[in-house]
Amino acid sequence: MTGSALAYLFPALGLVFGAVVGSFLATVLIRWPEGRSPIAGRSRCDRCEALLGPADLVPILSYAMLRGRCRRCGAAIDRRHVIVELAAAIVGIVAFVAHPVPLAIVSLALGLWLLLVALLDVEHEWLPDLLTLPLIPLGLAAAWAGFGPPLPDRAIGAALGWGVLFLMAAIYRRLRGREGMGGGDPKLLAGIGAWLGALQLPFILLGAGLLGLAAILLMRLRREEIDAASRLPLGALMAVAAWPIWLIVAR
Repeated sequence: MTGSALAYLFPALGLVFGAVVGSFLATVLIRWPEGRSPIAGRSRCDRCEALLGPADLVPILSYAMLRGRCRRCGAAIDRRHVIVELAAAIVGIVAFVAHPVPLAIVSLALGLWLLLVALLDVEHEWLPDLLTLPLIPLGLAAAWAGFGPPLPDRAIGAALGWGVLFLMAAIYRRLRGREGMGGGDPKLLAGIGAWLGALQLPFILLGAGLLGLAAILLMRLRREEIDAASRLPLGALMAVAAWPIWLIVAR
């Protein structure tokens, strides 16, 4: 196979793999916060509970072919399925365009992990330990394997990531008498620091801040009410800011 053919093959594989994993991530996003297992039982229509066959479960394509409706009862399919599948497919393409194999596989895994973290935080204001804490050993393991910034920088990044946000939260709570951020945010930044290193933490927080300002501007354009009690999902903002930076600094 020629080099030009490989240049198209790997992004295509990233697209397919990302979309397939995205289908699972959408199921996790919908079921997990409700206390349901994302892996137990076969997929069913949310309304008529008819079992879904292989033709109903092809990521992105099934939704398009069925025009977003169940083929049996005509009920609308939850749009989160196709949205997450599309987002994960984009992550797959970008990972394989940005990096060669095997680094592309590592970048894809991190991107999909952070995608689920961001979605859970946006929709449920929830950063489960089961997703945030494993980022620390996985990031350090990736450094040990030679992917991304050096291991000492990332070990320091994990410690600083947790310490900085924990201290900020404590100061805010002391001054304002109420919580300013969730307990999962310091753990997430520790995990991100374990992947990107201490030197990138300022850029992650800066990126999250800029994304937050963009979100506020969008809310104002949509005439949504914004006051001192309004909350932005800091974890999601950090996750979205972190992955592009990883694509730049990883090697």
